[in-house]
Amino acid sequence: MPSIKEINQENMKTAMKSGDKTTTQFARTLHAAIRKREVDERKDLDDAETLKLISTMLKQREESITQFKSGGREDLVAAEEAEAKYLRQFMPAQMSADELKPLVAAAVSEAQAKDAKDLGKVMKVLLPKVQGRADGKLVNQLVREALGG
Repeated sequence: MPSIKEINQENMKTAMKSGDKTTTQFARTLHAAIRKREVDERKDLDDAETLKLISTMLKQREESITQFKSGGREDLVAAEEAEAKYLRQFMPAQMSADELKPLVAAAVSEAQAKDAKDLGKVMKVLLPKVQGRADGKLVNQLVREALGG
């Protein structure tokens, strides 16, 4: 199975050959971000580390979309949404709240958490299990509800 980097490079080649400038730009942006991280850390990124990078990039796009919407810049909103859509294709399917609740309950008991002060302990146990497959805000909200805070 090809890696995320290989898939992105194939997307870039295909987009360049077909003249699809927007996809080419998105693929190049992702390629540049991956290469920068690899140079900074002096190692090749595996798929898990690449997914973490893509997740960060998606969060940045979503924050930009919120800012642009509040500023009335619909042209920029559309561009950011298109790039976010390109990035999402590499992410695994996101877990729903119903799928997360049993994992949250297990993490609460594993961390022996009793109240909202133990939020950090629960998150430390839970986040590695759902990394890239669940929105951090949703996970945090469900843990707070489970801890009664």
